[in-house]
Amino acid sequence: MGVDRVELVFSGGVENERDAASLIHEATLALLENPGVKLEHEEIVKLLISRGAKPGNDADVVKLPRKMVEEHLALCPKEFAIADHSGARKTLSTSGEPTYWSIPALCIYRNGEQRPFNSKDMAGMARLLHQLDNIDVVFGVALEDVPPPARDAVGLRIMAENTTKHLRPLSFSPEGAEVMARMKDVVGAHPWFSMGFTAHGPLRWTHLALDIYKRTAGHAIPVTVNGEPMAGVSGPVTLAGAAAVGNAEILAGIVVNQALEPGRPVIFNLGLAHVFDMKTAIAVTGAAENHLLAAVSAVMGRFYGIPSCSWVSTESMCHDEQAALEKMLGWQTHTQAGVSAIWGVGQLESEISISPAQAVIDNEMIDYVKRFRRGIGVSAETIALDVTREVGISGSFLDQMHTAMNFRSELHMPKVLFRQRRANWNDMGKKRIDETAEDVATKLMANEVENGLSDDQVRELRKLTDEFVARVK
Repeated sequence: MGVDRVELVFSGGVENERDAASLIHEATLALLENPGVKLEHEEIVKLLISRGAKPGNDADVVKLPRKMVEEHLALCPKEFAIADHSGARKTLSTSGEPTYWSIPALCIYRNGEQRPFNSKDMAGMARLLHQLDNIDVVFGVALEDVPPPARDAVGLRIMAENTTKHLRPLSFSPEGAEVMARMKDVVGAHPWFSMGFTAHGPLRWTHLALDIYKRTAGHAIPVTVNGEPMAGVSGPVTLAGAAAVGNAEILAGIVVNQALEPGRPVIFNLGLAHVFDMKTAIAVTGAAENHLLAAVSAVMGRFYGIPSCSWVSTESMCHDEQAALEKMLGWQTHTQAGVSAIWGVGQLESEISISPAQAVIDNEMIDYVKRFRRGIGVSAETIALDVTREVGISGSFLDQMHTAMNFRSELHMPKVLFRQRRANWNDMGKKRIDETAEDVATKLMANEVENGLSDDQVRELRKLTDEFVARVK
């Protein structure tokens, strides 16, 4: 028997998550009708007005009536698959097991040093994540050695060459989005990668975001729609108010996507919400409030029947006690809240940096959480009354067949946590967990992995990206 999902505790007279979600939903609909949302894309504004939206009071602002929002929400699949290169699928839903994703970033942190991330790093990081058994999705990272408009398509190609896992490229340009849409058919019609973009609020979607949604519509590519309010800056400082603003941004993004491609698989992502530290003027991503907002993402996803998303983050600059505190609480709470897609593997420094060693540690944390989530199985077999009688008073269970048959499934076996004696630790160089993880990451990044692609597919993917890079240089 596993541990049940833990329901978020609401205050202010709200008795359960359904009531809380209803209040946030009603506030969201009110915002979408007045003042509305800014969509900086003339063609999409015209499309939505033709579908029932009303012109707002300023340029590019539209007001979305309740009925229109609800009709477009109803077009979203309740569950859908994300696939790897071979077509093997994992289902995302509001009731299924969470999936765990790496992160986008700008820099890499290795051996105590930070530097810009490059194409070679992307290949090594993809190989590492391929071999970490709890990681379901490999995220693209900004490639410093590639022209910015092509970083998305080139990153997708590099990842595809170094793992079979589902991929989530970053989006840098509408032209890159079009190239990636063409790349999809080279590997197969199945959804072997997904995409996404974030509102730049409050209550605003940029032309870049909307054009990427538009140019990738019609290809059945799953899309993450991100609201990213910062409580106290781009949303009210109260978490419920920030959630309502972010929810309005997300629902507007969903309406756009469903208008462009009815039935497009959508992931609801309020879990990127920030809070603003009023003392340091830093956008915080690893606080208790961030974990609460991630839980709201799961709550609203369930309310709409759409898979949800969040990120597990830390402000720490390195793999230290702060990173351990913030990230372990994140993996545990986001998982138990029922978030469908949880980002954050390898994340440091509020997602500015990605660390191979931290990815190894995060994989261990997720393993730990999964074991806790499984709970304690209680049955005649697990109580083992006959075994205890056979062993008797002052006996040992170590040599019992029951122990041999059950210890692997019952007991968590960590891969990098230290579980020996001090003498062993001294003999092994007194390494901290981050040093051990760095060694493990270096070894795994050097391994060759199967990518599941034919030579013809590799050549075609390279041709598409090489031609694109040549055009934008």
